[in-house]
Amino acid sequence: MTPGLRRFSLRAMSNYCEIQIYDESRITAKKKTQLLASEILRIEKKYFSATKNNFVLEINHSAGSRLGIKLDAETRTLFDIAEQSFELSAGSWDITARKLVNAWKNKTQQPSDKTELGKLTTLVGFDKLDFKGTRLYLPKDMEIDFGPIIKEYAADTVAELARKLDVHHGLINLGGDFTVIGPQPNQKPWSIGIANPEGANSLLAKIELLEGGVASSGDFSSSISIDNQKYNSLVNAKTGSLCSGLRAATVASHKCTHAGSLARMALSLGEHDGLKNLEEQGLKYVAMTEDGQMQGKSVDIK
Repeated sequence: MTPGLRRFSLRAMSNYCEIQIYDESRITAKKKTQLLASEILRIEKKYFSATKNNFVLEINHSAGSRLGIKLDAETRTLFDIAEQSFELSAGSWDITARKLVNAWKNKTQQPSDKTELGKLTTLVGFDKLDFKGTRLYLPKDMEIDFGPIIKEYAADTVAELARKLDVHHGLINLGGDFTVIGPQPNQKPWSIGIANPEGANSLLAKIELLEGGVASSGDFSSSISIDNQKYNSLVNAKTGSLCSGLRAATVASHKCTHAGSLARMALSLGEHDGLKNLEEQGLKYVAMTEDGQMQGKSVDIK
C-alpha cells in the first residue's frame, strides 16, 4: 500500500503548528500525530513564558536564593543550547537579558531612561550563572527567558520522538521553525518557503531539505528606524541597544536549535560579519540585508 500524507494542525506557543507525516494507515497516523502533538503541548506547558506556572517562572523566583534551584536533565539541555547561542553571538544574544528585552517592548523609540538601561545591562551575562551539580544559583534580580529556543527545541524533540514512532518521512512546523524527518517517499526533498509579508500566497525564498532543521531570526517584513538609523528586532545583550545590520536570516542545519543559534548570530554581528559567518558555515541560508535585498546560499530566491 502506498503511504499517504497525513496532516495534523494545532495552536501552540502562540503560533499555528502543523505535523505532516506519511503513513499507510489513517488510524495509525492519527495515533502518531496525537502523541507528537501531546509532546509539543507538554513542552509548552513546562517552559513557554505565556503559560501559567511554567518552570521558567520558578527559576526566576529562585534568583538570589542560597539554596538555588534543582534542574532536571531536560532543563539543563536547554541551558546548554542557550550557551551555544551565547557563545556563537559573542555574548550579544543572551537568555539572561529578559529585563533588558522587556525595556525594548516598544521598539519604535529609544527607551527614555538610558541610565536605567545601563543598570539593566549589569543584570545580564550567561557567564554569571552558577551551576553546581544539578542546581542552578541565579544571581539576585536576574531573570532568564529561553525565548525562541523553546520552539526550536520542541521541533527537534518532536522529530526525535517521531523517529522512535517509526516515522520515516515527515515535516514538523512550529510557527515557522521546522524539522524534517527524512525525504518524502519519492526521495524528493521537502520544500520550506519563506513567506513574503507584502504579498499573499507568494514567497521570498524556498529552502529544500532532506533532513535537519530550519529556523529564522528577525523580521522579513520591516526594519526599525530610530533617529534615521535602521535596526533589526534583536536586542544586543552587551550594549543594551538594538542590533543593526541584517534585517532577518533563515538557516538550515542538522538541528533546528543549531539553525536558530546561527540565525541569531548573523543578526547580532552586523551585516558584513553576519553574512561572512553564514557563508563560512557552509550551510543553506537566506538573509535580508538592511536595504531589503535577499542573499543566500543553495536556496531558491524569488
